Amino acid sequence: MILDHVNIGVAGLAASRAFSERALAPLGITFVMANQAGVGFGSGGKPEFWISERGRSGLVHIAFAGADRGTVDRFHSEAIAAGGRDNGAPGVRSQYHPFCYGAFVLDPDGNNIEAVTHIAG
Repeated sequence: MILDHVNIGVAGLAASRAFSERALAPLGITFVMANQAGVGFGSGGKPEFWISERGRSGLVHIAFAGADRGTVDRFHSEAIAAGGRDNGAPGVRSQYHPFCYGAFVLDPDGNNIEAVTHIAG
């Protein structure tokens, strides 16, 4: 593991929390806790992705690992349904390697949120 956690600033915590809860659920990433630092999401009870209402961090790109292509597809669908804006429909990204399959959505603050898998087919 390289990182323990990531925290990005958002303009509206309630909207960003609602978006994150729905968009990240297909990836197995769920709400873990909220405190004065913000709202933490993760798996296995450990918050690894935090959002905090402290103004936008600036535009960032965060890629979450998907178990397979179906998971990436569900992420994209749920993120759009949660109010995200399409920034790259699910598909092979062969410019990276033949098995790279990803989808991109802009969150309520304009951050580029990606789900990606590196498993063939």
